[in-house]
Amino acid sequence: MAKAIKTIRQPLSYQPAHSSYFAATKDLFNHVAAFYFEVITLHEKVLDLSNKEALTALEKLTHTTKDNPHPAMPLSSAITADIPALFRRAAIHVALGSAHSFSTHLEKWRKQKEKARARGKKFTIRPPVPPHSWNRSVTLYAGQWKGRTAKSILLKLWTGGSWAWIKCRIQGQDIPDGWDVDSPTLVQDGHQWKLHTALQKKFSAPGKVEHQVTSHSETRICSIDLNITKHLAVCTILTVEGTVVATRFIEGGKQLHGLRKRQLGRIARNRSKTGMIAEGEQDNAALWAKIRALDEDSAHQVSHRIVEFAQQHQASVLVFEHLGHFKPQKGKYSKRGNEKRSYWLRGKTFKYTKYKAWNEGILTCRVSPRNTSRDCARCGALVARYDAGKPAEGYTPGAPLVFCSACQMRGHSDRNASMVIGKRLLARYQQPFSQEKPQAPLATERSTKVGGVSGSQVAKGKGRLSTNHARHGARNAQGTAQDTVLRTSNSVSGIAHQLRLFNES
Repeated sequence: MAKAIKTIRQPLSYQPAHSSYFAATKDLFNHVAAFYFEVITLHEKVLDLSNKEALTALEKLTHTTKDNPHPAMPLSSAITADIPALFRRAAIHVALGSAHSFSTHLEKWRKQKEKARARGKKFTIRPPVPPHSWNRSVTLYAGQWKGRTAKSILLKLWTGGSWAWIKCRIQGQDIPDGWDVDSPTLVQDGHQWKLHTALQKKFSAPGKVEHQVTSHSETRICSIDLNITKHLAVCTILTVEGTVVATRFIEGGKQLHGLRKRQLGRIARNRSKTGMIAEGEQDNAALWAKIRALDEDSAHQVSHRIVEFAQQHQASVLVFEHLGHFKPQKGKYSKRGNEKRSYWLRGKTFKYTKYKAWNEGILTCRVSPRNTSRDCARCGALVARYDAGKPAEGYTPGAPLVFCSACQMRGHSDRNASMVIGKRLLARYQQPFSQEKPQAPLATERSTKVGGVSGSQVAKGKGRLSTNHARHGARNAQGTAQDTVLRTSNSVSGIAHQLRLFNES
């Protein structure tokens, strides 16, 4: 059995007078966790026990009961507040986690120091230090919450003098069906408090990629070509025989590029006014927050659409390129910074797609990016890449059309690249000894991905993305086009610029 894990984040709505209760509860939780961390540092053998045994040992050391009237380090002597048992145990688990982490890093540092001294080398790395301050979010075990519905929940909060049950309204995404709910966590986000709930789901583990591709003729794969130009991602569904079933173009690159470049331009102008950046202080914090939010939202939306498209066509494997490090071209700060973050977003898109696909039982793998934009998906010969209205010859980076003089194939360059990526995975298992280890791309390769927007993926639309369409997976959501059917016997030529998505069967 395999297990999928994800977290839903739900903002809480409550009376303004209750906001101080959340902060007081968090402060108390961190005081208790810090106390138990000190207890653990004085009794290091606790770390050799299992979590359950360590919990019992720490409670015997600190908690006063009839059977244990005089603990060695009573919690009541350090914290006068009445601590509920489950609240205390949640803080103990947080302290144990921090103590295990500190112990591991310290042991690793000691081994590095001994190794350096044995070789006669100077060792200048500073040792790890225990946490000076605590700012952990509050884990709410069963006794700290009750009456949870789709719209509300009762939380047991510390008011500063006593415990009180406070009813809060829950906003945002509902808990999906078929998922097991773990203990929620109370998280502070600026002046707002949110409820983060971890979800788990068990399902039958999918077979390995090699087994699916070589043993099941009905297996379908979805190959994805990530770009930073007009099309942020191009997805193609292939059978194990190499037949193209459908293709989807996810647009929004130019729009995203413009939105991000505008914010970077403002940052550059603000910096030019002062001519200096304060050390240890984030400049233009609000503008940087906008850029991060834009990139995060875009990557999540595109990754969602990739997985949705794969599910629509029963694909069980996703294939990406194993892209390396790309350097932005020289130019103005806003252009260079825009392109750099575009490259970063391709990695984010892959990361988010991978975990979302796994939650649906879909595997993800990568292949070498070598010449995926230059090879013909039909015959493997080098293609000519050109703009509309120009001769079909040479290679123009970023041009939308390709032509193969060997087999007379004409089509969209990004679609051709996505098909090459998919067929490269199939070739890996048809030829076991072929070299498929990712290689560093040449400077002239993948030049189609230079100069636009990156893996920060947004759908096409006026202004910002329509989050509702993307999250609900509407078939005709902004940034995706409808499916149309073409025959494989007809060559694709003269593809119009307005074409968004088409199927080939």
